[in-house]
Amino acid sequence: MPASADLAALQQAADLVQQADALIVAAGAGMGVDSGLPDFRGNDGFWKVYPALGRAGMEFSSVATPYTFRSDPTLAWGFYGHRLQLYRDTRPHAGFALLKAWGDAMDAGYGVFTSNVDGHFQRAGFDPQRIYECHGSIHHLQCMQPCGPDIWSADQFIPEVDTEACRLLNAPPTCPHCGGMARPNILMFGDWGWNERRAVLQEARLQAVLQKAERPLVIELGAGSVIPSVRNFGQRVVMHHNGRMIRINPREPNVATPLDVGLAMGALAALAGIAELLQPRS
Repeated sequence: MPASADLAALQQAADLVQQADALIVAAGAGMGVDSGLPDFRGNDGFWKVYPALGRAGMEFSSVATPYTFRSDPTLAWGFYGHRLQLYRDTRPHAGFALLKAWGDAMDAGYGVFTSNVDGHFQRAGFDPQRIYECHGSIHHLQCMQPCGPDIWSADQFIPEVDTEACRLLNAPPTCPHCGGMARPNILMFGDWGWNERRAVLQEARLQAVLQKAERPLVIELGAGSVIPSVRNFGQRVVMHHNGRMIRINPREPNVATPLDVGLAMGALAALAGIAELLQPRS
């Protein structure tokens, strides 16, 4: 049973859900923790999942770069190939279904803004036309050169990875046009070659959802302030679209005003707690 202060905050959050006419989900890396995905917060968490990179003293920001694809492609694709298979093999937690049900019941529906590249909102049944992946998607590829503007599905690529060495064992995917190596359609560190065409179209569709909303509610989940892409987006919705905010974050739950709600909880526990307090819609 939550403490009385927590219960009051959950009730305030449930009230915001019932008052909204559109749900805007804003999700960072913490959204996937309850699905069993690793948290790369700090080098210790990263190196626990990739011990070979820990032994080499390589940080996340030094591996996740276009330079690594050029200088050591089997290492780069070992890292991203492992992540691709991990995301394919992991089932989104039950909180995704709760969010979708709430959004489906609202007059203006829902939209999703996420910095996650795992594709789990699509896997959980969310409409791909209502999802904006601001850092791209590991399930899509682009030419490493790039030789052109095309982005294509990674479905045909099945990585074989030596997880102990973080090395790709089979051939990396190639561009169907020039035959050169492909890379994930993901915004990496120091990345001037990311093809943002798909993300630009997603952004326009999400803005169309916001234009129809009169009382949008942002539910922000697992988004920290170190890389504030998700937080900045949610704050813009609150400021420019008459929105309200539920911020779910175990470490940084503070919100700007008493009209908003901060829950110092994990994503699944908070969403389940809100669901228990919701009244049936008439």
